[in-house]
Amino acid sequence: MQLHELRSKLKRPKIKRIGRGGKRGTTSGKGQKGQKARAGHKIRPAERDLLSRLPKLRGVKNRPHHDGVFVVKTGQMERIFGDKPVSRGTLLQAGFIRRFNDKVKILDQGEVKKAFAIEGLPISAKAKARIEKAGGTVK
Repeated sequence: MQLHELRSKLKRPKIKRIGRGGKRGTTSGKGQKGQKARAGHKIRPAERDLLSRLPKLRGVKNRPHHDGVFVVKTGQMERIFGDKPVSRGTLLQAGFIRRFNDKVKILDQGEVKKAFAIEGLPISAKAKARIEKAGGTVK
């Protein structure tokens, strides 16, 4: 091995610099004019343009916020509860509501023959009248 054959491990190959005159002529391999011929040109990615055109209304973030009121019908209550007093706890055990603090309203639909008590739940006027007519109580 001779002195001119030695190479450094850190030495990198020279990067070809274009657009500075030299052997390639006036345009230096960049074509004529246009954005790509300029120094420091940046082309916007197509994805960014597509995203800007999309409407920003749809999706999970923009779901309408409804008052999730669970409806309990008087006909259903008679079949399930019978003699037990109807409260949030009993509705939760029966599977009418998912959480203890869920909003609930008792509506008049179906026949009521048995008397049962309702404690601390909002109830429609017709449902209240029907339950009291059957001999039940509403607190």
